[in-house]
Amino acid sequence: MAIICIRAWVHGLVQGVGFRYSTQRQAKELGVTGYAKNLEDGSVEVLACGESQQVEALLAWLKAGGPRSARVDKVLAEPHHPPHLPHGFTTV
Repeated sequence: MAIICIRAWVHGLVQGVGFRYSTQRQAKELGVTGYAKNLEDGSVEVLACGESQQVEALLAWLKAGGPRSARVDKVLAEPHHPPHLPHGFTTV
């Protein structure tokens, strides 16, 4: 299967509530690589690469609200073509 990547921006109460680490755990369970990074505007940027079904499952989890401690107001996502595919899933 082909590997796809998306970049998503998650807005709401997503910093200081374990959101990046929960996203990392979910991504690893799904076999998705990439990162979750806090942004200065209070949102979290997520890069997710993997098979289409796996990436879509992570995106659905993000849109469903992520961990219970978070409040997701909106998720914006677009296809992304990084110069190099990431290895593992990190938090930044």
